[in-house]
Amino acid sequence: MIGRNNKIIRLLILLICCNIFVVPLIYGQDRLPVVSKEGRPSSLSEETPEYRRPEDPVMVGNSMPKTFKNTRENIIMDTAHVLIPFFEKLRVRREPVRIVHIGDSHIRGHVLPLTVRRNLENEFGGEAVYPDTITYHTSGIARETGKPGVVYQMIGINGSTCAGFTNAMQVSEIASLHPDLIILSFGTNESHGRGYTPSVHEQEMDALIGMLREACPNVAILLTTPPGSYIRYRRNRSINTRTPLVAKTIVEYAWKRGYAVWDMYNIVGGRERACLNWVNGNYMVRDRVHYTAAGYTVQGNLLYEALIKAYNDYVSN
Repeated sequence: MIGRNNKIIRLLILLICCNIFVVPLIYGQDRLPVVSKEGRPSSLSEETPEYRRPEDPVMVGNSMPKTFKNTRENIIMDTAHVLIPFFEKLRVRREPVRIVHIGDSHIRGHVLPLTVRRNLENEFGGEAVYPDTITYHTSGIARETGKPGVVYQMIGINGSTCAGFTNAMQVSEIASLHPDLIILSFGTNESHGRGYTPSVHEQEMDALIGMLREACPNVAILLTTPPGSYIRYRRNRSINTRTPLVAKTIVEYAWKRGYAVWDMYNIVGGRERACLNWVNGNYMVRDRVHYTAAGYTVQGNLLYEALIKAYNDYVSN
């Protein structure tokens, strides 16, 4: 009996140790939200509207939660007008229009980019790809039919930075998809590096984009800033104060190099309110780095609406 009790005590000690040391690893930075089986945002219409004339603007809503404070206008900054060739191809809709969205676990979870994809398909046609079900456990690579319409590809890697994509294999995979537009969504993992410096970050963006432009000479580039996150110190979490610097570095880099940029971080509240807005709306999961499916859907809708505003400006001028 004493031997049995000793075994039970040792087992309890083992379970307690696992709870202390293993659980934080499981629920660390790359914990992802549960994605529905269909993977289709519930806020999107099930019907595809009639095609508009090429010169017609697209109706655009406002998905910014009403509870969010200190928000900015939801627009894409494109002072060099690098998105014009992409918008023109989208306007005429005579062939597949290809977008490749790359990034970290926010993209790997599929909800954010899938929301953008479904919205674009609803407006510009989804006949260019087969209607495959998409979940976290499936690939984000769409199978093309050869018909005109939107082809939106999603490539995300948990824990990745832009430097993590800077290799021949990743760039070759992206180039094989023949993108008209590449969206780069990084910054969260860069902001979690204690030794973060803007100059190194700029060099890493230069290296990746340089390889992408060499492999895809005519591609348009759109950068996005991270949504905001918390860092954990012992048992407490606090707002990651490096995120504003990361967002500033990405925006200034895009401006200097002539790329388009969507500054989600400052659009949803910036240093003062971004993280608080997400948390108060119950849009973040327990790790305070990743988001619920509803949170990622809001982000995807906001990116889509920013794209459409820029598209409308193009077709109206």
